[in-house]
Amino acid sequence: MEKVPMTAGGFAALEAELKDRQQVQRQRIIQAISEARAHGDLSENAEYHAAKESQALNEGRVQELESLIGRADIIDVAKLAGGDTIKFGATVQLIDDDTEEKKVYQIVGEPESDVKSGKVSIGSPIARALIGKKVGDSVQVNTPGGGKSYEVVSIQYR
Repeated sequence: MEKVPMTAGGFAALEAELKDRQQVQRQRIIQAISEARAHGDLSENAEYHAAKESQALNEGRVQELESLIGRADIIDVAKLAGGDTIKFGATVQLIDDDTEEKKVYQIVGEPESDVKSGKVSIGSPIARALIGKKVGDSVQVNTPGGGKSYEVVSIQYR
């Protein structure tokens, strides 16, 4: 069974989602199914079919979350601090060499990645390019939109 690296915060978020889906969402869906059943003929009851589909999607996500939590390899980011190279859990500030725009990314596990909030997966092109780099290094990243060049400004572990 392959371990899934993640931060403690990412693990806590998965546990919270699992708890919500098991305790809140299940009850809401069960209520919707029972209300739809009360309308009579189930063969042409759109509300019933929608509620059953919602139930299937919820249970699928519950199984996925249970699997991720069971395979989690929680990495304490604070213990990684002290080195001057970029590794898992690092929060890195970069400057785009073309636009001079500042970007901040934290390198996290696949299940917790969210580019909009600045969390990139350890398997992403940007994270793979950053691993092992130091402050002041130039980084070339091959993205689907073409090559990008960044300079590493700071590295933090929080």
